[in-house]
Amino acid sequence: MDRPSGRARDAMRAVTLETDVSKYAEGSCLVKFGDTHVLCAASIDERVPPFLRNSGRGWVTAEYGMLPRSTESRIDRRRAAESGRTQEIQRLIGRSLRAVTKMSGFGERQIRIDCDVPQADGGTRTAAITGGYVALYLAFRHMKSLNVIDAIPLADNVAAISCGLWEGQAVLDLDYAEDSTAQADANFVFTGTGGIVEIQATAEADPFSQDRFDALTALARKGVRDLVALQNQALGK
Repeated sequence: MDRPSGRARDAMRAVTLETDVSKYAEGSCLVKFGDTHVLCAASIDERVPPFLRNSGRGWVTAEYGMLPRSTESRIDRRRAAESGRTQEIQRLIGRSLRAVTKMSGFGERQIRIDCDVPQADGGTRTAAITGGYVALYLAFRHMKSLNVIDAIPLADNVAAISCGLWEGQAVLDLDYAEDSTAQADANFVFTGTGGIVEIQATAEADPFSQDRFDALTALARKGVRDLVALQNQALGK
């Protein structure tokens, strides 16, 4: 089986995490999974949503957007922002980051992670989660440097990767050419210590077996371990 990219079945695309790419954001990361690029920027807000006022707890949320020429044909900016897909992805990013955040560790503040996609070639949501964690960590590091908090309130890393069944075989980190023709595709969100945050798996054709799902999970765990190592390297941990 030859993948369109020529990669081995268990090989990710080239992944880079470039930190501090935004002059003004308290934390930022430009993450690249091959030709998929996502700019993640963290902003600190001294106010929390109304449901958390006077609770002593903070909040982490995310916004996601694809720029008009992030794909081969132009995407309407307003329609993209209002689409159900956009809403679903930004909720996934927020849930994933909150899963490893100690909400009582940074006061009644909200951190917003903006994830903007200038170029898409599959796997934008998994790239956004992986880079979003780095931006969030850097925002907390900024707060700590100002003595606003005593410790970085993150219990673990979190990262995400896609896997799928392509021509009957389990493969890691789908690009668009594979994702668009896969028999099944899945997004896995794991913590650095292997905890499951979320799994989204869909059969695009015939239902697939538990054995195939286990093969996808094994590949995803390998991929997330590699991504966590890259996160820690980027953060100097």
